[in-house]
Amino acid sequence: MTGLWTLFYKELLRFWKVSLQTILSPVASTLLYLLVFSQVLEEHIQVFPGVGYTAFMIPGLVMMAMLQNAFSNSASSLIQAKMGGSIVFLLLPPLAYWEFFTAYVAAAVVRGVVVGIGVLLAGWWFAPVTLTQPLWVLAFTLLGCGVLGAMGVIAALWAEDYDQLAAVQNFLIMPLTFLSGVFYSIHSLPPFWQALSRFNPFFYMVDGFRYGFFGVADVSPWASLSIVSGTFLALSLATLQLLKSGYKLRN
Repeated sequence: MTGLWTLFYKELLRFWKVSLQTILSPVASTLLYLLVFSQVLEEHIQVFPGVGYTAFMIPGLVMMAMLQNAFSNSASSLIQAKMGGSIVFLLLPPLAYWEFFTAYVAAAVVRGVVVGIGVLLAGWWFAPVTLTQPLWVLAFTLLGCGVLGAMGVIAALWAEDYDQLAAVQNFLIMPLTFLSGVFYSIHSLPPFWQALSRFNPFFYMVDGFRYGFFGVADVSPWASLSIVSGTFLALSLATLQLLKSGYKLRN
């Protein structure tokens, strides 16, 4: 287990040493959405009874920031190691593939949680929100960040350069997070887009996470938990298999 903890600690130091870029910057960027939308739409939209639009947005923005940064952490670290050649120092030690996976995903979860806490604390200045179901918040936080951490590892293994990784982030991760119900309830959408939204696993992460704050959700939180858990399990198994085979690492 020494190798696992050492790699995990190294990954923590990697993003903490540049916290201005990895933590403060995404917090500030996310708050810009809150600043703009709260000023424009607060008096015009109420999604849930008794919940202002600004308060409604805060959990969604927190989850969006956590997901994007969890993906970015594992993906950027691994692609830099591949492109810079330092990946050899991770392959030479007797480090099991499951330790490799656990360290990268756990570090991604930590960064996602740190950024999420920053967004939540800053969001309270705009509209205080209360945790009504903290266990639901915790469950969707860990599972959501775990899913994106695993996706980041897969994307970095597949990508052969920074452009390919950026394409995954810009054309897959970014649209899925923005279209996950962060800024709206899917019940406000036309039937076709409502049905399409249900195929987006990020929607269930945001909806279940928001349920932990307001006790209200677009779908059953148990259904969301099942889908997110299944997604995490499937991606974890796929990632472990890729690491075990040495996919685009050993060559």
